[in-house]
Amino acid sequence: MKYLHPKRLYYLLGKQRFFEFLVFVGFLFFFYGPLLNTFMLAFANTYQAPHVLPTKFGFQWWRFVLTQPDLIQSILNSFLIAVLATLLSMLICIPAAYALARFEFRGKRLILFSFLLSNAFPKIGLYTALGILFYKFQLMGTLAGVMIVHILNTMIFMIWIPSSAFQNVHRQQEEAARDIGAGPIRTFLKITLPTAMPGIAVAGMYTFLGSLEEAQGTLLVGFPQIKTMATSMYGVILDYPPMAGAVFSLLLIIPTIAILWLCRKLFGKDLFSGGIQM
Repeated sequence: MKYLHPKRLYYLLGKQRFFEFLVFVGFLFFFYGPLLNTFMLAFANTYQAPHVLPTKFGFQWWRFVLTQPDLIQSILNSFLIAVLATLLSMLICIPAAYALARFEFRGKRLILFSFLLSNAFPKIGLYTALGILFYKFQLMGTLAGVMIVHILNTMIFMIWIPSSAFQNVHRQQEEAARDIGAGPIRTFLKITLPTAMPGIAVAGMYTFLGSLEEAQGTLLVGFPQIKTMATSMYGVILDYPPMAGAVFSLLLIIPTIAILWLCRKLFGKDLFSGGIQM
């Protein structure tokens, strides 16, 4: 083994740490740069390229966005649709996730894989095909049509994550409950469901947030009868300077942060690891 002088070793270690520091700074800039830029633009009254920083800061665009006549209604619509989509997705997908986790049958892997297909290509193609069917069944511009779009987008969360959670519930626990006289429904409600609850909670949170931020399908199927915060942001971005869009982006981020904080408080800091790694 070649001997390294202590000074040479110290130099090499210092050089490696400096390189790691540069990689870490680059990661922080790549990850947080867009968010910091959005935050900066949200509090800018005037901004023009090629200036790096806004030429004037203030709350002009906050006042503009918060005084939009349909803002409150779009916020209420967003939360109403997100709650309904989460509840309906749970009602439809949790029994399916349990069946996929507990029963073996031909084509099971293909069915699980099929839930990835809607996320494997640009969704505008899927929405266009849905739009043709919705026109035929008079679902365009209706709450039912928007709900179908949101549920289809979130089924992957409500199938894959709870299915993984159900697979890791020990069958011996269920068999022990059955041996002492519990029926299948009571066993599911008292043993299986509580044990799989971290996974279901994670899936419900992702479903709610995904529905809250869904824009393309809602814009195609529900606009202009049904407006949400995400669809309203499209109009703001197209018709007004980027500062207004940045304000709307922060308004969309605030509920997400609040929900993540609330879930962490209710279910504990191990919510994500417990729900996904079960």
